[in-house]
Amino acid sequence: MYNKGLFSDWVPKPVQLLMMVLLLTVVMPLGGVYTGNISFMVGGTGVMQEYFLWANYATTIGMGACMPVVLRMKMRFKVRDKVVILLVLLGALSYINATTFEPMIIVITSLVIGFLKMMITIELFLPLMAMLGGRGIFYGVFYTFVLILNQVSAYYAVEVSVLYNYQQFFILAAVLCFVLAILCWVLMHDKYFALKVPLHYIDWLSIILFVSTFMFSAYVFSFGKQQDWLNSKNIINASIAAFVSFALLAIRQMTLKRPYISFHIFTKSNVLNGLFMLLWLGMFLGTTSIQNIYSVGVLGYDQLTNAKLNVMMTPGIFLAGVIAVFWFKKERPLKMFIFSGFASMTAYAIIMYFSMVLEFNYENWYLPMFLKGYGMCSLFISVWYYTLDKLELNEMLAAIGLVLVWRTFLAVGFFSALFSWFQYQFQIVSLGDLAVYMDGMTITPQTVAANMKSIQLNAIISANKKIFGYIIVAGFGVMLYVITHHFGKRTEYLRVIRILNGKSVIARRRARERKKLEEDIKGAAGPAL
Repeated sequence: MYNKGLFSDWVPKPVQLLMMVLLLTVVMPLGGVYTGNISFMVGGTGVMQEYFLWANYATTIGMGACMPVVLRMKMRFKVRDKVVILLVLLGALSYINATTFEPMIIVITSLVIGFLKMMITIELFLPLMAMLGGRGIFYGVFYTFVLILNQVSAYYAVEVSVLYNYQQFFILAAVLCFVLAILCWVLMHDKYFALKVPLHYIDWLSIILFVSTFMFSAYVFSFGKQQDWLNSKNIINASIAAFVSFALLAIRQMTLKRPYISFHIFTKSNVLNGLFMLLWLGMFLGTTSIQNIYSVGVLGYDQLTNAKLNVMMTPGIFLAGVIAVFWFKKERPLKMFIFSGFASMTAYAIIMYFSMVLEFNYENWYLPMFLKGYGMCSLFISVWYYTLDKLELNEMLAAIGLVLVWRTFLAVGFFSALFSWFQYQFQIVSLGDLAVYMDGMTITPQTVAANMKSIQLNAIISANKKIFGYIIVAGFGVMLYVITHHFGKRTEYLRVIRILNGKSVIARRRARERKKLEEDIKGAAGPAL
């Protein structure tokens, strides 16, 4: 007996919807670390922050590693048994993170948390997508909800850490997982989703190679600055290990009857162009590191005030979600929606470029954060939809792990590391430029200490302005690319040419005649058959 739903027949529909919302609310923000808590974890454990950045990347890598096998897992186990066991495991892992002081344990548990939570979220995607009526509208509602949820949960993670300690938020997450496990055991049905499939077709060696490829890459991005990049043997060895692991992964897929990852979709135009746009989205999201340097290092915000800045993005995120729902309902082309997202991100960079001053007011953050929220949500929805459009389910599941890791880890991690390196180099250049004006006439030995702080802050601001300047130039280049890209509708260029040649009326008439002829042929074909 099969049941494609999640809950027993006696459970009312509003209660089912409430349970799905509760599961999303608890599971989606769940991770091995929370970015706002990293400074508290550093102080509480006495460990370098690079380990916790590595753990943060590990959660995304675990989610990507699970995606190619998630459908087979869904059809192998009963819904109630699987969800309850996963929630108990997630709660136990959160409790381990709350009590351990070993950074490598946190890195490993973060990887496993990402792998396990993806199995639960896929159970919620399918009924919600059917309920909302279409992939585009589902993306509009789902990404809006999740992005707002992430900002709010990150804020409360910091607030709980300030009031108590960072461990309390992990314990709270563990308790919520255990409570949901009990509710799911009572409310969910005890049936399979479809015909039970075996697990021995899963190639676990490919999963290990996938994880090792990106975990070594995450090590490079996290520890690169701390170990001075290629001057460190550890960074060189990790880079070589990542390359070798990926090469072995690619070779192994060619020998498998049922490959873990398919590289076939990367020959499709929409996938390649989508990955290109996701790369530049990662550039804009990587500006968070520069923003944090400015807000905490220059303006002197505490961690809670800095977390409130991300909450300011929620109005922009909500607006992007509302526009996306209406956009997909009207079935409008994606070009201008994607263009509006990159334009919003570029406008955010322009405002931040001119706002790099010591006297920046807190109220001045509202507009740039609104634009950043709108740009982030609109691009998450539209570019992700365009990238995976017109792909078969098997093709999409076989490659979505790589695309997910590319979007959330590789692009953001690469630009965050790049900006960190440039920020340090530009600071040195700025200090050298400012040293021209430092002599005994302008700075006396009695005032050197007071002036050194001002000089250092101005060097940081100057470095940040340079980086934002390059981002603005790149942003205009991406906008030009979007406005000239066909997005699968090459006929638009032909229409423009016809208009310029004065032949648009003739073209429309021929199109009407051809359409009428096709309808006539269809009408005649029915009786003939």
